[in-house]
Amino acid sequence: MFMDEARFGRISDTRHCWCPKPIRPVCYSMVTQEYTYAYAAVAISDGKIDSLILPYVNGDCMQIFLDEVATRHPHDKIIMIIDGAGWHRGYELKVPNNIRLVRLPPYSPELNPVEHIWDDLREKYFHNLVFDSIDALEDRLEEGLRNMENDPIHIHSIVAWPWIINAL
Repeated sequence: MFMDEARFGRISDTRHCWCPKPIRPVCYSMVTQEYTYAYAAVAISDGKIDSLILPYVNGDCMQIFLDEVATRHPHDKIIMIIDGAGWHRGYELKVPNNIRLVRLPPYSPELNPVEHIWDDLREKYFHNLVFDSIDALEDRLEEGLRNMENDPIHIHSIVAWPWIINAL
């Protein structure tokens, strides 16, 4: 499994959109310093994704995520590919027995296919939207992650890079 986390906030993502002439589209924007974080681990072989929405990116939240993934896959041995974020290297992190962490080289997000999951999620669920509250944003994030968890074929098409599949 490849794992990553992403920040989602109440900063709107304004993009071009289509509308018939002569109508001019109106897209609202907002800049508010409120954020939440999505954690996800993707099985490259079949496109199954495990995700959680947590309030921070730190060692405690990383521990919650690792414990959740281990609980969801109690009979599997998981090699989880992670980046070198500080909360991934913490010595207080207690890695569950069925998970082994392997770090990507430093400064190489292009090697992590989960980065493309975040791009897809932002494109389909967050552009040209303004959220009234962080709860509304989390509801939309939950909807997007749930739809992704229920569509492993689509996820597999995003993350099944040939060099990873050949390595398996």
